[in-house]
Amino acid sequence: MPRQLCVGNGNLLVDFDENLNIRDIYFPFVGMENHVNGHFCRLGVWVDGTFSWINETWEKKLNYKEDSLVTEVSLKKPELNLELLIEDCVHNFHNVLLRKIRIRNTSTTEREIKLYFSHDLHLIETDGGITAYYHPELDAIVHFKKNRYFLIGGVSDTDGLDEFAVGVTEFGGLEGTWKDAEDGRLSNNLVAHGSVDSVVSLKAKIAGRKDATVYSWIAAGRSLDEISELSDTIKTVGPERLVRETGKYFENWAKKSEINFGNLPAKIVTMFKRSLLILRTQIDNRGGIIASSDSDILRFNKDTYSYVWPRDGAFVSLGLDAAGYFHVTQRFFNFCGRAISKEGCLYQKYHPDGSWGSTWHPWSNSSRQFQLPIQEDETALVLFSLWNHYYQARDIEFISPLYKQLICKAADFLVKYRDPQTRLPLASYDLWEENRGVSTFTCSAVFGGLKAASKLAGVFGDIQRAEKYDIAASEVKDAILKHLYDDEKGRFLKMLKPDGKNSFIRDTTVDSSVYGVFEFGVLPADDVRVEKTMRAVESALWVKTNVGGVARYQNDYYQQVSRDIEKVPGNPWFICTLWLAEWYIARSELDKGLELLNWIADRASESGVLAEQIHPFTNEPLSVSPLTWSHSTFVLTVIEYLNKLNELKICEKCGLPIYRTKQGRLW
Repeated sequence: MPRQLCVGNGNLLVDFDENLNIRDIYFPFVGMENHVNGHFCRLGVWVDGTFSWINETWEKKLNYKEDSLVTEVSLKKPELNLELLIEDCVHNFHNVLLRKIRIRNTSTTEREIKLYFSHDLHLIETDGGITAYYHPELDAIVHFKKNRYFLIGGVSDTDGLDEFAVGVTEFGGLEGTWKDAEDGRLSNNLVAHGSVDSVVSLKAKIAGRKDATVYSWIAAGRSLDEISELSDTIKTVGPERLVRETGKYFENWAKKSEINFGNLPAKIVTMFKRSLLILRTQIDNRGGIIASSDSDILRFNKDTYSYVWPRDGAFVSLGLDAAGYFHVTQRFFNFCGRAISKEGCLYQKYHPDGSWGSTWHPWSNSSRQFQLPIQEDETALVLFSLWNHYYQARDIEFISPLYKQLICKAADFLVKYRDPQTRLPLASYDLWEENRGVSTFTCSAVFGGLKAASKLAGVFGDIQRAEKYDIAASEVKDAILKHLYDDEKGRFLKMLKPDGKNSFIRDTTVDSSVYGVFEFGVLPADDVRVEKTMRAVESALWVKTNVGGVARYQNDYYQQVSRDIEKVPGNPWFICTLWLAEWYIARSELDKGLELLNWIADRASESGVLAEQIHPFTNEPLSVSPLTWSHSTFVLTVIEYLNKLNELKICEKCGLPIYRTKQGRLW
C-alpha cells in the first residue's frame, strides 16, 4: 500500500497507509532503522459486542490540516453508528507521535466504546531479542532492544490505559497479540521477549449523539530515562497542547516565504505547500535527504529507497532553495562535504548517518580492471545545486568551509574524469542507474557542475581555478554537441555505450532525461536542437491512454504494466512530465506548462502525496509514495512558472504579456 500520510520532525518519521495502519517508524535518523519495517500497527474498535479493525470496509478520508503536518482523518462505519475524527502528528521538538481521536457516537443511546492500538515493532529492523513489558509507574507499554526504546501510552477523559497485552508474534505459528483484541478483552500479560508485539486499549462511555476525545502516543528514545521524561512531559503539558503547538509550528514553517502565486489555481497552490511539508518529513536533521520512506518496495528487491542519493538531494535542494528554505538545504550540502570521497566523487547512495548505502554497481569491469562504481551526474548536480543556493542566499560564510573540501575536490574530479580524445566525461552509470556509458544527461550535468564551480571559484577570487573549470565546461559543451547530437534523427542521443573495443555504440532510445541539455545550460530551451529533441520526447513518450503523462524512456521495463510500447512506452512518471512542463515554461508557453502542472495536481493522492510513477490505465500510484524527487520537481516547476510569469508581466485585464501586439504576436 502506498503511504498516504507522513508526519515527522527530522528525528522521528511515521508513515500511515490508506487504512491508517502505521507501516514505518524511523528513529533516530529519518530513513534509517525502520522499527516497523512494513509490518502493521493497527487501529481497531469494539462497540456493542462487535470488533472491527480499520480496513477497506470503513469510509475514509485521509488528509492534512491546511498548511500543516497535523493530519485530518475521518473514519466512518455506518453499521456501527460510529465516526472517528483523528489528528496525528509528530511533535516539532519532542520525539513523540501524538494521536488525538474524537469518538463520535452517532446512535441515540449511551454506549461504551473501546479503541485498540496494536504495535508490531521490529526494533532496529529485527524480529528477535526484543522485550515488551508493562511499566506500572508510567502506565505504559515499553518496547526495547539495545539503546532503542519506545513507550506506548494513552489517556481518555477519565483514565489512562484500560487494558493491555504483550506477547509473541510471527513465531511458532502465532499470528500476534493483536488477535487478542478481537474479543474485546486483553490478557494484561505483563512481559514478553523474543519476537513480540503489544496491544493497548482506551475506553470511553459516550451518550447518544455525543462525542468524547482520547489520546494515545508513542515516544521514542535511546534509554528508559529518555522516554520516561517524554512521558512526564506529555502528562504535564497535556497532549492537546502538544498537538496545537505542532500545528502552529508547521503552519508558520509553510509560510516562511511570502509568494505571490499569480494566476495559479488554488489546487496547485495547495499542492505546492503540501509538497514543501512532505519534503520536510523526508529530511533528516543532520542533512540527509532520502528518496522515500515507503518500505513497501522491499517486496520488489529486498531493498528500499530510504537512502540519500546525492542526485535526489541536489534536486530537492533546488526546489527548497527556490522556495526560500535555505536553512534546510545547508545541512544537505554539509552532509555532502562529509561524504565526498578522496577521489573527489560522491558514490551512488548513503545511509542518513553518512555511511555507504547498498549498491549494484561493480567496482571492476569484465576484465577485472578497477572502475569507479558511480553515477557522475550526482557529483556534478551537487555543485550545480550549491551554486544555485549561493546565488539566492548570498551566504558566503556558509559556503566558505565547503570551498576546498567539497567544491574544489568535486570540480577537480569532473575536470580529470574525462576522455582525453573526446573531452566527454568518462563512462559512468546513468541517472536511471541501469546502464554504464556516456549519457547526454550526465554530460549536461557535468557541464552545469563545472560552470557552477567556476562561478563559485570566482566568488573566492580563485581566478586560476575559475578559468580551469570554465575551460573544461566549454570543452564538455563542444563535445556534447559533436558526439551526442544526431543530425540524422534531429535530436540528442540517450547515451554512448562502450563496446569493449575502445569505441561506442550509439543508443538512440528516446529518453526524457535529455531535457538536461537546456536545464543545465548547455543550450537554451528555444534552440532548434533542443526543440526537436523535446518534441520527440513528447511524441514518443507521452502515454496514449486516458491517463497520459510522460514515461522515462521507450520500453521502460521497471514496474512495467503494459507491453504495448507504442501506446504505453512506460509508466507515467511525475518528474518526467514536469520536465516537459519546465521546457514549455522556459519557452514562455505558460498555458502548456500550467496544463501539465494541473495534470500533476489532479493525480496526487487525496492527501497530496506524489508517488514515483502511476499506473497508465488506472492512475493508481506505483513504486514508492511519496517520492521526494516528485515533490521537489513540482515545487521547482511552480517557481519557474511564477518567475516566467513575472518576467512576461502578464496584463491582469487581458491575460497577455504586455509586449504583445493586438494580433497577439511577439515584437
